[in-house]
Amino acid sequence: MNTWEVAEADLEARLRRWGIPVALAAAWLLVKTGPGHFLLRTFLSMWVHEIGHAVTAWLCGFPAFPGPWLTPTARDRSLVFALLIFAALAYATWRWSRWLGALLALQLVCTLLPADRARQLIYFMGDGGALILGTALMLTLYAPEGSALQRDWLRWGFLVIGAASFADVFEQWWSARSNPDRIPFGMNEGAGLSDPSVLSERFGWSADRLVHAYVAVGVVCAVVLAAAYLRNLRQPVRDRG
Repeated sequence: MNTWEVAEADLEARLRRWGIPVALAAAWLLVKTGPGHFLLRTFLSMWVHEIGHAVTAWLCGFPAFPGPWLTPTARDRSLVFALLIFAALAYATWRWSRWLGALLALQLVCTLLPADRARQLIYFMGDGGALILGTALMLTLYAPEGSALQRDWLRWGFLVIGAASFADVFEQWWSARSNPDRIPFGMNEGAGLSDPSVLSERFGWSADRLVHAYVAVGVVCAVVLAAAYLRNLRQPVRDRG
């Protein structure tokens, strides 16, 4: 490698080493402040939360559209919509990556869920989706060299959004382990009952079940993120991806 390539590889190594820890630390600190938390939730994590609802609904065969603070979802499954999602995932798997085939299997499982189970999953995957999608967004930092994500610097925007989403949701549910008042029961203005209230009042979820389920998802996501971080620390930049 020439001098420029060496310098670029060194910069990339430093960014990969510090990007996720710094983004998470900054997001966690902002979540602990009133104005910072408001900004993170309003402009970043809320959208990932709603996309979590929508993506889960799509995988379960329910048409849905993510919007600000609310994701309108069809009352019943649509076979035509489920087939369209299947076709889109099949094409993406064939065109881009065989790993996307896992989503095909997941869609099959979700589509076969009883309707009540599917609706519970859709409600759960607001905050659950913020944790999982937030982790996936942060992991784009390790996009293969030469890919569009790396070349166009999209991964840095995704890193910020992912860190904000993960920190916002995980901090709330982790704190709820010792402070049940942190569980967001009640009404959301203009959107009806909150997700935890729906899961509790309509489907019989206890407060302990809610807390344990969200914390478990968050811990699994944190372990996956830590494993990817350590793996990338140990490999030269040119060998990653």
